[in-house]
Amino acid sequence: MSMARIGFVSLGCAKATVDSERILSELKAYGYAFAENYESADLVIVNTCGFIESAVEESLVAISEAMSVNGQVIVTGCLGVRAEMLKKKFPQLLAITGPHDTAGVIKAVHEVSPPQQAPLYHLLPPGGVKLTPRHYAYLKISEGCNHKCTFCIIPSMRGRLVSRSPNDVVSEARQLRDAGVRELLVVSQDTSAYGIDLKGQSDLMGGTALRPEIGQLARELSDLDLWVRLHYVYPYPHVDRLVELMADGALLPYLDVPFQHASAKVLRSMKRPASGENNLERVNRWREICPELAIRSTFIVGFPGETEADFHELLGFLEKAQLDRVGCFTYSPVEGAKANALPHAVEQHVAQERLETLMELQAGISKARLAARIGSECAVLVDEVTEDVAVARSYAESPDVDGVIYVENPEGLAAGQMIPVRITDSTDHDLIAERVHA
Repeated sequence: MSMARIGFVSLGCAKATVDSERILSELKAYGYAFAENYESADLVIVNTCGFIESAVEESLVAISEAMSVNGQVIVTGCLGVRAEMLKKKFPQLLAITGPHDTAGVIKAVHEVSPPQQAPLYHLLPPGGVKLTPRHYAYLKISEGCNHKCTFCIIPSMRGRLVSRSPNDVVSEARQLRDAGVRELLVVSQDTSAYGIDLKGQSDLMGGTALRPEIGQLARELSDLDLWVRLHYVYPYPHVDRLVELMADGALLPYLDVPFQHASAKVLRSMKRPASGENNLERVNRWREICPELAIRSTFIVGFPGETEADFHELLGFLEKAQLDRVGCFTYSPVEGAKANALPHAVEQHVAQERLETLMELQAGISKARLAARIGSECAVLVDEVTEDVAVARSYAESPDVDGVIYVENPEGLAAGQMIPVRITDSTDHDLIAERVHA
């Protein structure tokens, strides 16, 4: 009897991608095969997102399609915490589990198609099954979040902060390096808070005393001779120490910091941990420490109670902060968010107009910052090679969320190579470069 062929749909953020990779690795260890489409699969697993309403809708559409084409569907991920809703919409689902529940998914698969062997972990590729290209990988250092942001339901879906041990993280990073990974993208719900739940207890498993603290973990990762890029960094004062490591060349000079707004009043309503004025001071301080630092951020407009004055304060912040890349969303009244009960809801058309105004302003800022790089030289990591160009990224571009660098005359290049280039031109979102030969 052959093992079941499994179709897999992975939705949502980078943290969910890591969850998917863990599930796929476990399934592969048990000998299950993977299908390329619903029709050829014996069952389908959908790893869902439930952060905002558009993500919920995308997940529901994916489940519906899998049910209509295949019919044998297991749902996991953040939307899985709304099990009653899912059961009502899709009563024939095989099973529903929540986020980062690899064991629950494997149990559900076993009930449908029992394994014919014990898991053979030694046959897995180094680092396990990955959904990213071979030369970069996401490294999740913790689960959950201790914040109580009123627009967010992540703590109710993923729980409070649970940090991995430092040696566990470093060990995985070494495995990924040995598998050919050249760039680690460090992710969590709150990377700056890594280790606070472990209360300073040093990890002795690797023969050295590693404190569970983001600064020391970053230093350990930097010793692996890899690009290390930090995502989801909250703007706490101790982030200065991380920026110092960037200035020293230990980490990529890149910060993904979700500021969310600049108005102190709105930030208080959101229950965010900093004010707009403090955030601007921090941006200026970080750039004093590391002038080449690239900063991307995300913002929410149309939050309940946001006035025109609040919005213009946000625009003023962007003009002063000169961030490299920005994403913006209109407030989404996701089910269970405390902000839904706040007074003075902003009409959707007003929120949309504010989003368009903000993105128009930021487009000019980003374009100018890209143009300022013309003539400079930098190292790039090649992601893809076409007949005409190599698609690459430097320290300032993270995969999927930022722009790219198009390198002309790509002959002899391959994905995963690092090469020096000179920036020759820029567009609204991307850069053009030529190779620098020694």
